[in-house]
Amino acid sequence: MNGLTLVCIAIVIFACGYIFYGRWLVKTWGIEPDAKTPAYRFEDGRDYAPASRFTVFAHQFSSITGAGPVTGPIIACMFGWLPAFLWLLVGGIFFGAVQDFTALYASVKNDGKSMGKIIEQYVGHTGCKMFLLFAWLFSLLVIAAFSDIMASTFNGFSKSGELLGPNAAAGSISTLYVFVAMIFGVIVRRFKISGAREIVLALICMVAMIAAGIANPIFAPRTTWLYATYAYCFIASVLPMWLLIQPRDYLSVFLLLGMIFAGVVGIIVGNPTINMPAFKGFTVGNKPMFPILFVTIACGAVSGFHSLVSSGTSSKTISNEKDMLPVGYGSMLIESVLGVVSLVIACSVAVNGALPKATPFAIFGSAIGKYFSIFGIPPYVSTCIVTMCISALAMTTIDAVTRIGRMMLQELLSESNNALARTLSNTYVATIVTLIPSYLLCLGGYLNIWPLFGAANQLLSALVLIGLAVFLRTTGRKSWMLYVPMCFMFVVTMSALCLSVYGIYTKLMAGKFVVMVDGLQLVVALALMFLALMVVKHCGKELVSGKVDKETPAEN
Repeated sequence: MNGLTLVCIAIVIFACGYIFYGRWLVKTWGIEPDAKTPAYRFEDGRDYAPASRFTVFAHQFSSITGAGPVTGPIIACMFGWLPAFLWLLVGGIFFGAVQDFTALYASVKNDGKSMGKIIEQYVGHTGCKMFLLFAWLFSLLVIAAFSDIMASTFNGFSKSGELLGPNAAAGSISTLYVFVAMIFGVIVRRFKISGAREIVLALICMVAMIAAGIANPIFAPRTTWLYATYAYCFIASVLPMWLLIQPRDYLSVFLLLGMIFAGVVGIIVGNPTINMPAFKGFTVGNKPMFPILFVTIACGAVSGFHSLVSSGTSSKTISNEKDMLPVGYGSMLIESVLGVVSLVIACSVAVNGALPKATPFAIFGSAIGKYFSIFGIPPYVSTCIVTMCISALAMTTIDAVTRIGRMMLQELLSESNNALARTLSNTYVATIVTLIPSYLLCLGGYLNIWPLFGAANQLLSALVLIGLAVFLRTTGRKSWMLYVPMCFMFVVTMSALCLSVYGIYTKLMAGKFVVMVDGLQLVVALALMFLALMVVKHCGKELVSGKVDKETPAEN
């Protein structure tokens, strides 16, 4: 088996999934192309801001395409390439893309409400509060994990004190991205630039930023970049969508799509051989394939976090209901393509069925850097660009999730009238309250957070799917296509969380337990499990009750 064959098979299957299954969902549930979307009906210049199809797609794709589709498939190679490949295909088409699209669909049909508020409308107040608290705790894990990735990627010094040029250049480019994005957003809005002119302007800005960043690297240690990352998260959370997040995602999407394109072209030209066995066994290194495989490959197959983006930000910017399919379903499938590319790259550089002793980012970055040389780009420049691409995977996630976490905390406290709740509901205070505990979790490092993040992420998808099933059933729409995904993901992720709790317990017994890090992770893990059971209890009760009300706001 060669890499080109796998990539071609995947692209064809994903295309068929979009054309046949995705469009079938649209036809089954129905859309109203002439209806005024929430972006227009509640336009406020901050969260509700109508945007073009490509702009919303850019935001959705940039926000959901984090480090997961690169790291997950590469780590999952421990079981062989076939299980990972099959899960990317099945999960992407029938689990992840369905969840992302349905969450976007439900939110647009319900005034752009978040998943928590949708659950409140169709399940009840208690179920809503439990879900919001679960999702807020999960957002802390996302911010912590991806902030650590960003700070480590920008670290300009090696352990021996040597200067790391590509890292420093990536940090410089990313810094420029923030300021240029705001200027770009103002110009586009002020002069109403759109279509081809907007794309050309974006490409010019992107090339200029890359050139300026490479020429003027910023050498700073990881700690400094960590502080800068959290400062950026705060700014992105409180500024209007059109001023920073939308234009920055718009600029970043060309970089991310270019990275995927370079990977696909590199595989087509190089036609690498798969040097990894198709299947290694159901247990590898004392790790069982079930549930480890299904929580290791998250973002490339199904990710609960995506639903928060679909219902938290993208639904408030959709200009036409026809845009929901390419934005919700299409962006997920392109991310799955990235997962397959990462898998092929990892398997092609394996030696005697084993991966090099390097991080998934190093493996992926090294290969993509070589592929960039196909276009005549010098090695150092290509390394800087790839490093920037990898950091962009994290950067485009943490700004969106910080904003979403802030909004969920505000929703959680919205009905309380006491002075403390009113203070915490303030946009600036809610952002700070979200960032502080995530920073404490970040002190444990990316590797310590990732297993808990992966399990919580997939558990969130199970909760979202059951909540969406209630919405569909209550509004008289078919919901059976969500039953298998929601049940499977719930069993998988509760099992994975139990393994995470057991791992922390063994640290305690071995005397390696660190209160600040492991203690906080244990509390979060147990809280997530309890809240998940409560959400399932309330949503499940509504789902089996068979209650149907076709006169809900979803039909207006």
